[in-house]
Amino acid sequence: MESSASDASTVDSDEFNDGHRTSSIDGGNQFRGPRSAWSYPLDLSVPPSPLTITTVNQTHDLLKLRDDDTRGKTPADQQSSEEWLKKHSIESLGLTVTHLLEKGIVASGKSPETGSTAKYLQFETDVVNQFEQRVHQAQEDYNRRLRWILQGSKRTFGVVKGKCLAVLVDVSNTNIGFGRLTDFQNALHSLIDEQLNVKDSVFLVAVGVNAIPLWKCPRDVNYRTLKELKRWATGLVNIEPQTGCNLLQALKLVLSLKDIDSVHIILGSTPDQSAEVLCDYVQQCLVARSLPLQTVSYECSNHFTNVTLRNMAEVTKGRLHIYNSADLRQIYAGTDIQTILTEMTTAQDVLKKIKEMRQGMMGDALVSIMDEISAEVSKLPTSRFLPRPPNHTGMLKIQEPKFHPKTSVEWLQQHGLKAKKLSLYQVLAPNAFDPIKDFVPIINKDVKSQNYERAMVQFEWFDKTIKNLHVDPTLLYHYQKKLGAAVSLFEKRIDWLSLDGRALFGTISEKRIVLIIDICEANTNYLIHIQHSVRILLEQQLANKLSFNVVAFGSKVHLWRPTMVAPTEKNLQSAWRWILGLECEGGRNFLAAFRQSLENEEDRKNTAVQGLYLLTSGVPDQIQDVACAYVNEAATGSCIRLHSIVFSIDDYDAAGRRLGRYANITQTADYLRQLAHAGYGRFHWIRETGIIESDDIKILVNEMEKAVGFNEKCVMLIDGLKKKCDDTRYSKKQQTSTALMPRPPPPPTRKPASLLPPKDTALSKSRKGIPDAKETSATKTNAWRPASAIHKNLIPGTPSHSDNQTYDTSTGRRLSSRPSSASSKNSKTVKEFFYTGDSKQAVGTIYKEYPDILKKRPKVRKTIKSAMIPEKEEVTSTKNWLKKYGIKKLKLDLNRLVSGPDCVHSKKHVKTLKKTVQAQYCKIFPNVPVKGTMRHLQYQPHELIEYEENLEFVLNRYVKRLEWLLSGSRRMFGCFTEKKIALLIDTSGSMDPYLQELKNELAALIWDQLEKERIFFNLVRFSGSLEKWRESVVQASEANCHHAVKWVSTFVANGNTCTLEALTTAFEDEDCDAVYLLTDGKPDTSCSMVLKEVAELNDQSSKKRPINTISFNCTDITANTFLKQLAMQTGGRYHRYQDNFDADKFIHALQALDVSDNLQEEHMQVPQFEGDDLRRLMGEIVLTRSLLSQSRQYRRIVDSQNKSQQGSDDIVINAHTKSRPRKMRHTSTT
Repeated sequence: MESSASDASTVDSDEFNDGHRTSSIDGGNQFRGPRSAWSYPLDLSVPPSPLTITTVNQTHDLLKLRDDDTRGKTPADQQSSEEWLKKHSIESLGLTVTHLLEKGIVASGKSPETGSTAKYLQFETDVVNQFEQRVHQAQEDYNRRLRWILQGSKRTFGVVKGKCLAVLVDVSNTNIGFGRLTDFQNALHSLIDEQLNVKDSVFLVAVGVNAIPLWKCPRDVNYRTLKELKRWATGLVNIEPQTGCNLLQALKLVLSLKDIDSVHIILGSTPDQSAEVLCDYVQQCLVARSLPLQTVSYECSNHFTNVTLRNMAEVTKGRLHIYNSADLRQIYAGTDIQTILTEMTTAQDVLKKIKEMRQGMMGDALVSIMDEISAEVSKLPTSRFLPRPPNHTGMLKIQEPKFHPKTSVEWLQQHGLKAKKLSLYQVLAPNAFDPIKDFVPIINKDVKSQNYERAMVQFEWFDKTIKNLHVDPTLLYHYQKKLGAAVSLFEKRIDWLSLDGRALFGTISEKRIVLIIDICEANTNYLIHIQHSVRILLEQQLANKLSFNVVAFGSKVHLWRPTMVAPTEKNLQSAWRWILGLECEGGRNFLAAFRQSLENEEDRKNTAVQGLYLLTSGVPDQIQDVACAYVNEAATGSCIRLHSIVFSIDDYDAAGRRLGRYANITQTADYLRQLAHAGYGRFHWIRETGIIESDDIKILVNEMEKAVGFNEKCVMLIDGLKKKCDDTRYSKKQQTSTALMPRPPPPPTRKPASLLPPKDTALSKSRKGIPDAKETSATKTNAWRPASAIHKNLIPGTPSHSDNQTYDTSTGRRLSSRPSSASSKNSKTVKEFFYTGDSKQAVGTIYKEYPDILKKRPKVRKTIKSAMIPEKEEVTSTKNWLKKYGIKKLKLDLNRLVSGPDCVHSKKHVKTLKKTVQAQYCKIFPNVPVKGTMRHLQYQPHELIEYEENLEFVLNRYVKRLEWLLSGSRRMFGCFTEKKIALLIDTSGSMDPYLQELKNELAALIWDQLEKERIFFNLVRFSGSLEKWRESVVQASEANCHHAVKWVSTFVANGNTCTLEALTTAFEDEDCDAVYLLTDGKPDTSCSMVLKEVAELNDQSSKKRPINTISFNCTDITANTFLKQLAMQTGGRYHRYQDNFDADKFIHALQALDVSDNLQEEHMQVPQFEGDDLRRLMGEIVLTRSLLSQSRQYRRIVDSQNKSQQGSDDIVINAHTKSRPRKMRHTSTT
């Protein structure tokens, strides 16, 4: 019985865990069935006894309730659009027209037109308004869902469903070929981090010629699995070339697995099998099985691939996703996005029906709405009827920040590469050495040491000098790891800046701020959006500030408080209620609001304003120059910073009219960007989809690019070290092989040579008349020699008599080791030795000959030569032109003319006087400062006048060449100096506004430069694709020029900017001598990658080709910097088209301007020439003007000194004249 009871208790315990129970009435172990679910007592008003409640029971109940709520539910971030719409569609929310009609009341009345009785539907205004607001809210949810799908890896691969997932990845050459691999690897890493990490298990198959699985069976998702997936994605660069995509074999492998509940297919090329074969096979395999196929078309423009993937998805009730960066419109053809767009169309139809109801008719039914709005309410602005987010008018939920945020500039001072001492030059500085360079008297020139070729690597320093670098691979490895950690930190900060209120306003870094809000009439339809953005700012970023105020401006300025107040909860709630009462009106009187914010006497006495944050959607009423100048004057010398936040709106109102002082969104951004920078602040540009531009993020991106550049230089150093080690290993191998060769037979034996005679001593040399080797010029061969020349292998053995030198036949010594041309022309010192006592060491010396130390010093005063520059312009670069006709080449540099040895202002310290005394002749010449030192000016006024005439001639010639460079097609394209060129023309979508202007200028270029100078040329058009005019360069004949102009007129702007492919195509032409690249922005690929690939192309090419870059209407600093680097790296020239000034007016003003006037005056409007040719020539013009002004100043100094000396001479003459008669009278009386 005891054993039976024990078995019964055991079974009871096990069955309890499985949700069953056994009988306890008869004490047996008979199974009765499943346990009934627990039911709560109906009378809940009577509280249970405290003795019957335990903490354990409550915990079990809460866990059970939580499991019941979440069982069978899929999180919203893992649902497809179809699953998500089951609860959020117009039908499920009860927002269809049918649901609206059910809310109407049937009434009867006389028709105003026929007078007969008719039935009609009657609605209350509140019901219709609430229904319309719910439809607007549903539309906002659809927009939010659509933006969510277009973020991160979901934009590239769609929403990945399923718990046990099989992923098929196309690894053919078409998908991961040249230019696509890096982006594809980044996309795969993003997919792994964002979506695959939440799956239960995963199975990966690489689809090429054969299907290669990563594992033999599905693997549970954990840290190790994800790491293997990332390692596989990174290793795609080493995969063998795959010429096909055998999708059928991969499907056979995946569909045989039983644990898989979803298959994700990623293709970037056309599969080897047809669509019919693949669909038939999938249908046969899934007859009794539900396994949806999620297909993704990645960067594939082939229509047949998209059709195949769509058919496979439809057969299995799966989904299709399309991603093509060249045509972003294709992404909207995907299943998830198309479903959301269809539902948005349904919502639009409902709103259209409501609008018809407000007009009185909806289809055939007569509809009227009770007008319960009074006359006062009817006058309310339309913004009151805009849809509002939930709890829009509720109280603020204030969150106090845990720390005070910083701007990215301040943050980088603590966490940037320079602050962390991660600059590559800081790391390499201890191991970098300047090349050893010293003067060798024997060869009469400087010699540089060559030791670095065996032990070091040459490296270009930041100041463009060359250093000898000792490469430590371990140091560089740890440095690269730190760089990676720094880049990760920068990425985290960018993500932090893109969240919550920081995405709307950026970081509020100052402690005393004023919000300036734009409420002009153009923002009427966006007032709720403005209020909601300010609400988020008040809740999240102002609680830890010292003081704040809010200013709203339209045509008039409205202040929330006369002065700034502390951001207490009461003040923040009061400010929010005041903002809710704002209404849009008038224009944008920004300067009035700016003055109200600053010119407040109370704020000046108590607390000064530190930051002003302008939230606006358009340009102010004031012109740009006036507003920027006023803001800059107010911010200069103070702690005030003006930050501009721009949110994009439509350029037109509902009636199609332009509102306010119209400017398109690009002009608006340029205006407010310059306004923020004039106020020493930051620029922030947002729209509904997110951040478009932010100075904080841009600085971080530049720092990341700098880190990437340092990393690439580290890789270059390691590669250079490996190459040097390979070369050293090869040379050692050659030496070893030479040492193993059989030795030559020994030479025939010789008789022992006679002993050498003893060396002459000083006394014996004196007796024999032999000059002392230490004092004569013959011993100059024993002078200092560089360390690289002192080597055992370089010590000569037995002298060879095959050269033209003379040797002593008895001793074998060389009698003369220097050529006759190297003998000194001056007489040298000759000594004679004699005994002075009995001791052999008592030797004396007398000089017999002395050097000529009284030789005449050469004349050092430099004469002024006449300048000669031909009138005809030479077709060459400014750099080469200035080498022939520059100030330095013409020897007209006044500083060098007055800096000779005789012009030194001499001073000497006299010990007896204990002070420094000037030389007496210093009073004869005037003293002038030259580069920080005092010099004697020895030129007379007539010589300076002659010098000025030469300078004026040179200056006029320089201005004439500048006018030539700014005329014709040279203004846009620069000067074409090579005879065989290829011109690459960017016709991407961003060139569309300027395409007609570009066509006209290209026609002028062809006739003005190419045909006139007989240049062989070729044209290449590039955007998303390439098109060449000719296969190779052709002569600029009249027929070819006509055909080229006709071909240029067919240009259409669309697509991306494939700069690297265009450059590669240009380098394929062996006849081409130079490349000219015209573009308006950065390439699609990485700038550093383009620079690296171009360097490799130039290295592999048979001849070096310079790339001359032309920046066309490009204001992006990063893009212009890239074009400058590309030109400098290849030895080309950079040119930027100047379209914002009148060239003829500038040249005329420059010619009429006196040299004493400043070139930076406002009426001059001197452009900032960034092109190499114009910048160098303008710099020479500025130098010439300064030298001319300096010469006139020197002439005035000479004239004034001459007048003073003449006056002193007159005084002396008068004094002698007065004293002479007195002497004569004295003599006569005597």
